[in-house]
Amino acid sequence: MTTTPAQPLPVVLAGARGHGRWHLHNIRRLEERGLVRLAGVCELKALTDDELDGFGTPEQSDDFDALLASTGARIAVVCTPIPSHADLALTAAERGAHVLLEKPPAPSLTEFRRIVDGVERAGVACQIGFQSLGSHATAAIRGRVASGAIGEPLGIGAAGAWVRDEAYYRRAPWAGQRRLDGADVVDGVLTNPLAHAVATALALDGTTAADDVAGVETELFRANAIQSDDTSCVRVTTVRGSRITVAATLCAEQSAEPYVLIHGTRGRITFWYRQDRVLLQRAHDDAEEIQYGRTDLLENLVEHLTLGVRLLVPPAATGAFMRVLEAVRLAPDPVQLPMSAWRTEPAASLAGSPAPVQSAPRRVVRGIDGLVAASADSLSLYSEIGVPWALPAEVNHS
Repeated sequence: MTTTPAQPLPVVLAGARGHGRWHLHNIRRLEERGLVRLAGVCELKALTDDELDGFGTPEQSDDFDALLASTGARIAVVCTPIPSHADLALTAAERGAHVLLEKPPAPSLTEFRRIVDGVERAGVACQIGFQSLGSHATAAIRGRVASGAIGEPLGIGAAGAWVRDEAYYRRAPWAGQRRLDGADVVDGVLTNPLAHAVATALALDGTTAADDVAGVETELFRANAIQSDDTSCVRVTTVRGSRITVAATLCAEQSAEPYVLIHGTRGRITFWYRQDRVLLQRAHDDAEEIQYGRTDLLENLVEHLTLGVRLLVPPAATGAFMRVLEAVRLAPDPVQLPMSAWRTEPAASLAGSPAPVQSAPRRVVRGIDGLVAASADSLSLYSEIGVPWALPAEVNHS
């Protein structure tokens, strides 16, 4: 159980709208437990009293550096557009504030290394916001695999089938972009909305450092009128020779819970990482389903600072993910799918979907739900499972 610090740690949140609302809610939860205090909010437009309900009157400013200085923040939570991550993280580090940095940590390997060097030089802690890596299931699954529960490991596949409408790509100038005003963004399905599938699959394999990755193959496609990819797959080969594939789309028929599938010679383990739910299946044995808990990453950062506990997702634990992001960044631009490969669905409300309520038409890639699952089942790229629009020439090796 977390020990309450003598004084709640002052926190500044940069980016409190959009996904930042989740961080605002989480800070309120920890504030009620006496662990943190929302000292400041950095937004271009100040939050309203309704948006800050229950928080009192934290300082507000669009000047992040000045806000850190005036509040004396011990922790900065950065949930801003991807191209701004490095500069804001380093601004916080230079002020002596420890950082919770939303994923993906940076839009390029160069920017990522700039963050790593900067936080090390400043002597501050940095936690990368891959919340799924706080799941207690991660260590448990690795333990089961190491004990031979599913025999010899054969590889890991991950599948993500989500729905996003056309308004999703109009919510911000950087949405769905590979580059904007000359700067890298890399807001593709594998590198942002379903980046957790990539990071979780790599972590379950024990492939976390950049040097653990031997090679990356990418197949990037788009049905929407965007720069970046919305329907893609990737295969990572590690220095140990293991294979990890991730297939994902934002053009699904129906949104489904993303999962990671660990294949073995005598069984397999399915991990629905957003739910912390695990299914172990073995030949001649009853299936075993287990629900695990999760450690919140901001709470873990507080415990790291006050109790010295191990940080769950330091930058070094995301180096392999950044190698995948870099392969996507350097790959040829995503291939526009032919009109025969997708259809337009009218605006509709999707109950139970992880996507926002539909407010605009959306594009659906025909049969993609099954193709994503087939990739995870077979550890294959789209071009290897008979998809007519996935030509072998579109596979990029790096």
